Order: sequence, then C-alpha cells, then structure tokens
Amino acid sequence: MRRREFLARAALGAAAVTAAPRLLAQQGTARDSGGAAPAQGTTSNLFDMDQEAAKTVRRPPKPGGRSSMSADERDALEHEIRCQCGCTLDVYTCRTTDFACQVSPAMHRDVISLVEGGYSAPEILDAFVGTYGERVLMSPKREGFNWAGYLVPFAALGVGAVALVTVLRGMQRRTASVAAASHAASVGAPGTPNEIAKLNAAVRRDD
Repeated sequence: MRRREFLARAALGAAAVTAAPRLLAQQGTARDSGGAAPAQGTTSNLFDMDQEAAKTVRRPPKPGGRSSMSADERDALEHEIRCQCGCTLDVYTCRTTDFACQVSPAMHRDVISLVEGGYSAPEILDAFVGTYGERVLMSPKREGFNWAGYLVPFAALGVGAVALVTVLRGMQRRTASVAAASHAASVGAPGTPNEIAKLNAAVRRDD
C-alpha cells in the first residue's frame, strides 16, 4: 500500500468516527420529530422519566413589579424545588446534568416567569406547592407535624447520648469498686466489718 493511500484511508476512518455521534443524535431527533410525542417512560441514563409531569405554574405579574432576585439567587431557589420527572434531583441539578429531561426546563421557565413578575422566593415556593403539592419541595416546610421530621433525629441522638453516658459511668463505678477491693486484699488491709459490708454492697449494686 502506498503512503498516499494509507493516509487517505486513515483520514476517512477518523471522519467516520467523528461523525458517528452526530448522526446518532440526528437520528434520535428525527424519530422524536417524525413520530409521536415522547412517551411517559422515556429512558434517561439514570431512570425512567415522566415527560408529562410538568404543570404550568404561572401568576400574573405584580403591578409595577420587576425581577425579584439575581440569577444566582434564582439558581439557589431552584435547589429547593424537586424536579417532577421521577428523579430525586432538584430543578437546577436536573436541568444542568440530564439533558434528556424536559420537565426541569419547563419548571425552570416557570421560576423565571415568577421571578420576573416580582414574586419573592417564599411566594414562588408557595406557588409550586399550590400546583404540585408539598412533594415538590426538597425538604418539608418547618411547620405543623413536619417539625417531627426535624426534631425526632435530634431527640433520638440526645436519648442515645444519655444512655451511653449512664452505661459508661456504671462501668466506671464497677471498675473502681473492684480495684479498691483488689487493692485492699493485696495489702492485707481487710478493713472493719462495716467497711467490708459497704464495699460488698457497692459491688453488688454495680452488678
């Protein structure tokens, strides 16, 4: 094989490798545009998505209202809103990492609309809860029975800590009593009958 033929074949192979991903993407787009709308069970690289889960969360702009927060503040707010496509991610993370999802971009557009309409972060969260229910929040509101979800873990930790301290103190007292009895026996100082009775009582109590 001549050098020129070898170089030509190598160039054709590299072009084919480079074009393959683009052709696959175009074929996927053609299937989506030429056929029916994506099914509910569209497969992502992580989970099955419900592409029809997005609902409209819009409110009329406030009179004289203007954008209520910066882009960074809006992104932080989206971290508090759960994407409804079936994943466990917030809207910001889902829309910036899984480009197969169509739900998180729709929810993002609703957030932008409410921000530009002059609505504050709590008002936007309330609007999403009013449409999707509290499942749309990454963490439940700290009110009513929801407080149990925040307080119970700390209460359990407190009870466990108290129990551990009690056990350790009991073990410490028992060790001290046994050590005192062993020391008295080793030095040949049995003590008075009253002292021996108190020592035995302390050992039995620790047992």
